[in-house]
Amino acid sequence: MRWRLADDEADTQTSLFGLGELLGPEQGTGRLSGLEFLPVVARSVLNQVAPTSAMPFRWTINAYRGCSHACTYCFARPTHEYLGLSAGEDFDSKIVVKINAVERLRAELANPRWAREHVAMGTNTDPYQRAEGKYRLTRGIVRELAEAKTPFSILTKSALVKRDLDLLVQAASEVDVTVAFSVGTVDAAVWRVTEPGTPHPRRRLEAMRAMADAGIRTGALVAPVLPGLSDSRAQLTETVAAIIDAGGSVMGARPLYLKGPTREHFLSWLLRHDAALHARYLQAYGRRTELSNEYHEWLQDAIKQALASANSRATGTLP
Repeated sequence: MRWRLADDEADTQTSLFGLGELLGPEQGTGRLSGLEFLPVVARSVLNQVAPTSAMPFRWTINAYRGCSHACTYCFARPTHEYLGLSAGEDFDSKIVVKINAVERLRAELANPRWAREHVAMGTNTDPYQRAEGKYRLTRGIVRELAEAKTPFSILTKSALVKRDLDLLVQAASEVDVTVAFSVGTVDAAVWRVTEPGTPHPRRRLEAMRAMADAGIRTGALVAPVLPGLSDSRAQLTETVAAIIDAGGSVMGARPLYLKGPTREHFLSWLLRHDAALHARYLQAYGRRTELSNEYHEWLQDAIKQALASANSRATGTLP
């Protein structure tokens, strides 16, 4: 088993923890039943993004590995295989917890060479997944970043972020803070089968409204858009309108990306869910990781029209 951090942003960095630093599994109880937590002592918490990356940030923090949200399409699933665990059920239920993340971060931020560059959270697995209710690492990380006057952003699918509204408001008075939500659809039927461990998307929008009302920059990524499941004009229009109504902005829209173990996991699920749609995916994706440029252009046009409709409705003008 190779206990090596392999975030997408920096998959060539040196080892952060070894097998000897695995402290022993903890079984979840109550609301956390079915989860197994694997505490580790991390050697570093701030991860530098590869210089060649197109990401708009250069530093990330991921306090957890694996994710109880159990999204069928999660791009981060392959990272569990680097640890000798499976990208399927293990990714959903065996959560690696960097129990010293807050203390390590405090030390790293105190380094005189730290330039207070923007730090992104939620780039790999959700910082407010169910484990956060037990370990409260993200809350501690937010506090440390704020005290170190370091700007940061959060991307989450959880309403648990509202718990930390007090710290986020305090931080936003000192540095640039953005709290973004992933809301691929507000269609409850699609959400229920594709994101079984996440809060209802309407609860995320309630959390977004709380952020907006508190003066924190907020919005949502309409991602991933699932062809044949969540990409009808009506679905996209409803999702975009719900985001605008919640006081957020649409920060972008992206179609489903399928590669490696994520592709295998998602297509295996889709075959059980809808064999006919599965056959269409095999034809449309072929050996590619993404759909055609024409589909991307169609999606952007659909989002643009949905935004125009939502904004005109909000202002009482004709589209």
